[in-house]
Formats: sequence, structure tokens, C-alpha cells
Amino acid sequence: MTKSSRADGRWVVLKFGGTSVSSRERWQTIAQVVGERIAEGLRPLVVCSAVSGVSDALERGVAESVAGDAPSTLDTLTSRHEQLAQELGLPFPGPIETELAELARLFQGAALLGEMSPRLQARVLAHGELMSTRLGAAFLNAEGVDTAWIDARECLTTVPGKDAHRAFLSATCDSDLDPDLQERLGALEAGVLLTQGFIAHTPEGETALLGRGGSDTSAAYLAAKIGAVRCEIWTDVPGLYSADPRGVPSARLLKRLDYPEAQEIATTGASVLHPRCIHPLATADIPIHIRCTPHPAMSGTVIHSQLSDSDARVKAISIKRGVMLVSMETLGMWQEVGFLARAFACFEDAGLSIDLVSTSETNVTVTLDPAANHLAPAVLDTLEDALGTMCRSQVLGPCATVSLVGRNIRRMLHELGGALGVFEEQRIHLVSQAANDLNLSFVVDADQADRLVRQLHGQLFAHSTESSLLGPTWEESFASEAGPAESPWWETRRADLLALASTESPLYVYDRASLVEAAGNLHGLANVERVFFAVKANPHPDILRCFAAQGLGFECVSPGELAHVQEVLPKLPPDRLLFTPNFAPREEYAQALAAEIPTTLDNLHPLEAWPEIFRDRPVLLRLDPGRGRGHHAHVRTAGRQSKFGIAPEQVERAAELVKAAGARVIGLHAHAGSGIRSHESWAETAAFLAGFSTSFPDLQVLDLGGGLGIPSKPGELPLDLEALDATLASVRGAHPGLSLWLEPGRYLVAQAGVLLATVTQTKTKGDVHYVGINAGMNTLLRPALYGAWHQIVNLSRLEAPLDQVAHVVGPICETGDTLGYQRRLATASEGDVLLIATVGAYGRSMSSHYNLRAPAMESFLP
Repeated sequence: MTKSSRADGRWVVLKFGGTSVSSRERWQTIAQVVGERIAEGLRPLVVCSAVSGVSDALERGVAESVAGDAPSTLDTLTSRHEQLAQELGLPFPGPIETELAELARLFQGAALLGEMSPRLQARVLAHGELMSTRLGAAFLNAEGVDTAWIDARECLTTVPGKDAHRAFLSATCDSDLDPDLQERLGALEAGVLLTQGFIAHTPEGETALLGRGGSDTSAAYLAAKIGAVRCEIWTDVPGLYSADPRGVPSARLLKRLDYPEAQEIATTGASVLHPRCIHPLATADIPIHIRCTPHPAMSGTVIHSQLSDSDARVKAISIKRGVMLVSMETLGMWQEVGFLARAFACFEDAGLSIDLVSTSETNVTVTLDPAANHLAPAVLDTLEDALGTMCRSQVLGPCATVSLVGRNIRRMLHELGGALGVFEEQRIHLVSQAANDLNLSFVVDADQADRLVRQLHGQLFAHSTESSLLGPTWEESFASEAGPAESPWWETRRADLLALASTESPLYVYDRASLVEAAGNLHGLANVERVFFAVKANPHPDILRCFAAQGLGFECVSPGELAHVQEVLPKLPPDRLLFTPNFAPREEYAQALAAEIPTTLDNLHPLEAWPEIFRDRPVLLRLDPGRGRGHHAHVRTAGRQSKFGIAPEQVERAAELVKAAGARVIGLHAHAGSGIRSHESWAETAAFLAGFSTSFPDLQVLDLGGGLGIPSKPGELPLDLEALDATLASVRGAHPGLSLWLEPGRYLVAQAGVLLATVTQTKTKGDVHYVGINAGMNTLLRPALYGAWHQIVNLSRLEAPLDQVAHVVGPICETGDTLGYQRRLATASEGDVLLIATVGAYGRSMSSHYNLRAPAMESFLP
């Protein structure tokens, strides 16, 4: 780039998130995009987040240091960046040697102080972005892209905050045009500038953070200050959609929006764009382009002034999770002057920003958005105490807010009547219609949100097509973008499946080759010593025999499962079984221990009430890592709202009880949830468990649970087992005397199973089409229970065009008996065989005889 072209000031700001900077493939995409922008005559300023998972790991390292533990997280972080440096072909530690050394000093300082102030925490967390951008700049230069690394703290200055938490961990900056910054950056010789998101400096020159997810905001501030021609937000999805496409694959891309609409969608829960980034760009009238790093050819969403239409319509359905409700009730507020002012002052004093408000003569209820607030229990307790002087207050949650977002919502209330029927029999805590007429929001129980969004989207977007506003669905985008892919096993065995369905329907069918492949994948993990199959996922005898032949053990949660495995596999030694009961009676523990089956305790009660049955017995303790993960609230098995696990603060008491009982803790176990496809999760679990290793002298095993996710929707990436093994290697290196175990269920069997069902009837009501099949929620409960999405195809017409959009429903007398909403199928007729994929786990094992209808039978393909 010539000096004169730099002087033109035609800047483009490109922000790349954590998943976009975590591999060589993604950095090559960044180099490609940068080159394309230079070819347009633009000068790129690239803003990057930390490598995926690193900010969470840094927070964990802070906690370890304050607790006085050796920060094993530092080893994990070092290993993660060493792996990336090797991928990028860079020396290690090379560009990040200084940052790693500084991190070690900061962790040591926190350990000596026994506390971590917001100031010190900001310095620690800033290192994620500093390290990713150091490596990125070195890579781009090695690729021939003339790149200068700059420190974002020299470009962005925060506005002083009222308290230390906001001043250092959730700061804001001004976004006025900055001619001095324009001149300084314009004078740099390199054609590309690379800097950090998330970090800035205070007026006193100290490091500050812009809040989690703050890299979008950094990019917006910088674009506004240098007068960029546009700001591009590159992430792992192509843009904003009519719903979260990872939960609703029929959601459509929103091609264009204006700033207020985008602000509303982001604020009400869309995670693609941070809400704080829009205002600076709207004020400066700088267009926002949302693009997809894994699929750079996709056009994405454009946000600018006057780009939307003014018609009354719903454009998106959003979920905001983790919402806390605060109810304030007193007869004394009726016609009392100043009550709201005094009540809201309590929120201000607690540093809390109110989101939604609902009032009546005797009650005011508000919501607190976790994205905008520090909702620690101590903060909420302080708020309740303050409110208690003037009213009866109650904090409820976490809940979820479901929002219909669009233009002129009030003008179309009459059209929403039918759709709002989905809220029948739901507990609605609060309803709010935005004053700007851009959203209608409902605060509901957290575990109902996914189901409600799916049903609302089915009602409101069932027959939407591509237009100037709406783009392709998530399914359509990735079907065309991905190109030819390896066929699933059921396509190659279609003739066998149709033959089976002709004699028995509905029918679950399991493929042995798929089971063997999945077991082989996990045997390939060099740092996992033992794998136990979670029998509750699918206890079919042939599946158990197959896995026994592959050398797997079996994790059982009931005496019935233990007896079943021992009946199918009578020669299986006890040490290949693992018993993990929960709130079970004494006799279940006694029976398993007497049979010398390793048994897991997840409560202090058995040790306190029945210590004698554990004498001279080896046991495992299940600990609660404090934060659940997974694809649905019902499968997140950690945190205060989960019934599983011993709380960390009770571990020392558990150690005392174990010693008094004469038992030996040979293993520590934790399980965060199911359907997790982020490989960092298990390293975090291992580091959490290892932190308690000194309390148990007989410890031999860290059992990391299961929950290994599989892609079930179009566009989802599989769990990176190679990366998982690499992160576990760092744990093994830090704790060489401990073995690592896994307990997967769904990962091993889900893709090996399909459900075959026969079309019984079809129906059309207005513009809604239904395809009825002879399998319902009594056969496959997951869609009704979890809101689970399973691929559905017309196996009888597999090569035919997908020319029908319909709800696929069963014969059970329940409105919720829907296997799939808005599914695009080859037009189905009575007698056709539909195939529902990825049902090998929690399909037949959760079925019932509800309505006295028999569930599907099972068949095993050798």
C-alpha cells in the first residue's frame, strides 16, 4: 500500500472473534480477507479477540491463585498457545514470551495477596488478546502481509466509572472522531494494523476491560474514532437470523436492518453482535457488516441507517438467558410520590442497570440483564437488604426473556393472536411492550424458552421465502455452501432400512459399524486411560456387547442398569463397571459396594448417615464445578440450580467424613452437562478437580464425565478430538500421577441410530401443512422434552426435490407431539417412510406406553 493511499483515510475495521483466531485455517482466512480489502483500496485495522476459551481459563487461573493453589491453568494456557504457534509455523514462546512471563508474575502476586482486585484481574485477562494478536501479527508477516502490531491501550481511553468493578472490568470509552489517532495510525508504514479487542486504558494509564464480549465494542469505538468507511464483525455464523439458527435451523438470514432493529435484536439476546457496539457506529453513521469466518463467501447481514422497511412485521425471535427478576411489593406504593425514585436508587447504589419494568398499584417488577450487570449473589443480597426497608422484595431466577422483535409491533397485535397461543399453560412472569414499538417480550421459566421460540418461529415464519429482507435458511445456506459431503450410513443402507420398515414400523435401527467407529475415535485419545459407556443412553443388548468387545466399561445409574449389564455380559469384571447413583437409598450403595463395583458419591448424606458401609471401600466423589454447560437446561448438570454434585465449599468436610468412615477416595468426578462441542470444557473440568487433589492422599483418577457433543444440525462443527487430546495432555503433564476417565453416552450411540416411521395422514390448515406419522412423543421424547432438533428425511423419496414445508407430528393426544417444526421434505404421501436421524441415544431408552400406544421396536444391523 502506498503512502498516498494511506493518507486518503479509507479505513475498514475488521473484528475477528475467538473461534476466528484459534487455528491456522482461520488465520489464513483473515489473511485472505485483509488482502481483499486492500484490493478495494481500503486500509485494514484488524481487531482480534483472545483464542477461544482462553478468557475463561484466565478467570479460572485468577481463582486458583487467590485460593492459594498452584495455577495449573498457566500450563493449560501455555500448551494451548504452543499448539497454535506450531500450527502457524511460529517459534514458541517467541512472540508471547513476555506475556507468559508476566502472567506467571501476576498469578504469583495474587497468591501472595490472597485476593484479586478488579485492577489486577483486568491486567490478567488482557493477556488473552495480547497473546493472540502477537501470534497473529507474526503469522501475517510470515505470510507476506505487511502488518504492524499496535497496543489497543494506546488508542482507547475509558470514561471514569463509579466503582472499581465497572472502571476496570466493564468500562466504556468515548467514540468521538479523533483526528490525532487518525494521524498517528495513518503515519505507520505497515499496510495492515493489528490490535486487540476487549482492552483499553484508564485516564491514569492502567489496563481496563470493556466487559466480556467487548471486542465488538472495541472495533466500534476504533471505527468511529478513525472515521472508517465500514466496520466488519467476523464471527462463526453468517449474520443475524430470525431466530438462533443453532436451535432453529429453519431460521432465515436477515439481509439488512437499520440500527434500532439491530440494537433491539442484539439487546434481546442474539449473541452474534454485542449490544454496546451499535451505538458508536450508529452515531457515526458507519455501516456494520456481519460476516462468517468459516464461510467467507456468504454475504451476511448489513446494518445501516434507512436500510429496513417500515412495514409492521416480526423480524426475529430472541432469547435472553440468565435473567433475574426482582419483585417489589407493598400497599404503601399506591399513589405515593417518589416510591419508584427511592426504589430505583437502590439499584443504582448496587451498580445495577434495570432492563424491563412492569408496574401495578401494589407491585413493581423489573428484570436484570446478566450481560449488563454483575449478578453475584452478594450483590443481589445487598440489593434485597436495601429494598427491604421500603417494600417486600424477592429475587427470582435465573429466567429467560423471549422477545418478538420487529417494526410497529402494536399495529400487528391482532395478527399475533394465534401465535401467542404457544404461551398457553406457561408460567409468564412479566410481559413488556417496548416504548419504541420494536419488541414484545415475555419473561418465562428458563427451561421453556427454547421450546417457545421454536414454536413461535414455526407459527410466524412457516411460509416465509427469500426476499429483499430475508435470506436463505440456515439449512439451505449450509447445504449449498458445504458442497458434497460424506454420506451418512443410513443413505448407503437405504434399501436395508426400507425393507425393515416394510415389516415393522415404527422401528429404531442401530448400525454396528457406526458404534465401532465412535468407540475407536475415543480410543484414539492418548491421554484418556479408560472410557465408560453411559448405559442410560441406550441399554440395547447388542450395543452393550459391541462396546464390551471394544474394551469399554459401563457407567450405570441404577441397580436395574447394573443387573442388565451383568445379565448381558456375565463375565464382565466388576472394575469395568461404575455405579453413579443420585439421591438413592442406602441399600443401593450397599449392594454395589458389596459387589466391589466402584461407586460414586455426590452428596455428604451417605457418609454422614451410613459411614459403616464405606469402611475399607474405594469410592469416587462427584464435585459440582459450579457452571453447567450443554444444549438445554435439563442436561446442564452443574451449578446451584442442579441437584448433582458436592459443592466446592463442602469438599474439606467430605474429606473429613471419608477419613472418619475409613473409606478411600480414589477418584474425583465432575460432569458439566451434555452436547458440549468445545474441547476446552474437559480441560477446565480436569483443572477444577485437580485443585482438590491434595485433600485426598489415595487419589488416582480424575473422571471428567461425559457430554461429548455431536453435530446434529446443519452447519455445526464436530468436537475436535485432536484438540481435546492436546488440552488433556497439558493436564496429564501437570498431574502425571493421575489417570483421566471419560463417561460418554450420546457421543457413542446417537449417530448410529435412526427411527423409521410411516406416514399415516397429511393435513393442511390455512397455510400450515402437517405430515402425520405412526411414531410420536411416546417413542421419541427428546423434541417435546428438550426442544431437540433431529434431521428428518423422506427415505422413500430421498432423491426427490424438497418441495414441502410441514410440521411432522405423531398420533399422541398432546399438542406437544411434534417431532419437527417447519421441516423441508420431499412431498410426503401416506405409506412413505420418514427417517429421523441421530436418535441412537435417549430414544428408545426414554420411550413409554403413553396413551397405551406401544413405542417403536428395535433392530440391530451387523
